[in-house]
This record gives sequence, structure tokens and C-alpha cells, in this order.
Amino acid sequence: MSSAPVPVTRPGSPPVAARPAGDTRLEAVGATLGYDRRVICDGLSVRIPDRSFTVVVGPNGCGKSTLLRALSRLVKPSAGAVVLDGRAIASYRAKEVARVLGLLPQTSIAPDGITVDDLVARGRYPHQGLVQRWSAADREAVHAAMAATGVLDLAGRQVDELSGGQRQRVWVAMLLAQQTPLMLLDEPTTFLDIGHQIELLDLFADLNTHRGHTLVTVLHDLNHACRYATHIIAMKDGTVVAEGSPRQVITADLVHEIFDLPCRIIEDPESRTPLIIPLRRTEGERATR
Repeated sequence: MSSAPVPVTRPGSPPVAARPAGDTRLEAVGATLGYDRRVICDGLSVRIPDRSFTVVVGPNGCGKSTLLRALSRLVKPSAGAVVLDGRAIASYRAKEVARVLGLLPQTSIAPDGITVDDLVARGRYPHQGLVQRWSAADREAVHAAMAATGVLDLAGRQVDELSGGQRQRVWVAMLLAQQTPLMLLDEPTTFLDIGHQIELLDLFADLNTHRGHTLVTVLHDLNHACRYATHIIAMKDGTVVAEGSPRQVITADLVHEIFDLPCRIIEDPESRTPLIIPLRRTEGERATR
């Protein structure tokens, strides 16, 4: 592991109850993660700062999505543990976890023939009991989530008729309707044009800044990560190489180390955050790759 920077210790959802600054509700402790007998991360320890907008970056196959799947209880560590609010996440019932933590996976498949409003309404399942299955609060949450993601006009359409970008916004709406204080999003801007990417990232930033939600997001665009993250986790080969604020983590040396990409870092004139400018490789450099 290289020398890492010092760690920095909207609509459609109600404000999250305040917690002491620096608290960590979600963490992986010495977790060994993988699939079948293939180990992706060995002894990984990661703490998610409470009320942060944490973005996980790194090259393909480095373990970003595996980490998110473990934090959401979809992948069980073969050693170590994922801890939620001081308890091993495996000790909770599924509905208990779903009231606290929502996940937007990298790929989602909707049931055949389901309409947009029906799919978004499924986000309310964790809040419904055996007797009262639907309420005014459920209706309000679904409407607000669809309004926030701009899919109200798609309400009666079948999900499988939509474009990739429209479907992605519908899945985000379902997550927002779940109204969890912790949200995990694996490449949420996939399939979206630049305008809708910024709309969604602005929405997530609003949920974090004004509503107190903790977000953990995998993004491939380093400049988006720098602009929106309050905390960045940089990964390579299943390990955390560096973590901290964008200014601490995103340096030309680190980008070259984990992406093998020569670059210059300047200050973004709009957000005052690091802005990565890739450099052209020389013919010799291209030949040795």
C-alpha cells in the first residue's frame, strides 16, 4: 500500500435524526470478500463517516462493487464482518436492514409488465406492516420520489418499454421512496446523459447536505467524484490505497498509481475542487502498455 493521505475522520425523504459528529454507522472490519473460492478483498477494513457523501473510486475489478454488496449484506464475508449500528449486519432481519439501508445495484431487472408507479411503490415495502399495507405516507413518499427524479410523466408506462436512462431514474426513485438514512449506489449515473447525471448527483448532494443522509456511491468519473464527494475511498487490487477529502486523495501521483494515467490536477474554477486533466501518452508509452 502506498502512503495514503490522512483520513478525514430532497425531496421524497424526511430529515434524518442527528447523530454525534464522527459517528460511524456502517463499516467493514477485517472483511475477506469474494465469490465462490475467488477472493476479491482480503482483510478489508473500511469505515463510512456518518452523514458523508462517500464516493468509492478505482479501476475495473478492484473490488468497489463487491464492497458495496458486502455493506448491503448481499455478499457475506468469509472472514471478518460488516457492522451496522454496532452489530454484525448478518444478525438483523432483512426488513430491519431495509428500513435503514437502501441499495441501488449496478444492474437491476424489473418484473415483466410492471409499471413505473408500481415499481417505485415497492420501495415502501420495508415500512408496511401485516395489517396496514398502504397509507397516505406511502403515497406521498412515492409521489415525491418520482417528482425528484423526473419520472412522474412515466407513471403508467411499463418499465421494459423505457430507455436505459429512464429506467435508471425509475430505479433511483424506488430507492428514494424507501426513505433510508443510508443509501448505497453502484454506478447510479450509468446510461444517463450528462444533464441527467448532474441532476441526479445534485439530488444526492441535497439529500446529504440538507437531509442528513449518508451516501456511499461508486463513480467512474473522477471529476464528478471530486465535485460531489465529502469523502473519497480509492481502491486498487481489493485494498484501500487512500481515503480522505478530494483535495487529500486526488493527486496526480495517485491517479497514475491506480489508473496508470498521467495527468495534471488543477482547481475546478466552479467548485474549487480538484479537476483531472489527462495527458496524451507518448508513442513509447503507448507501446509499452
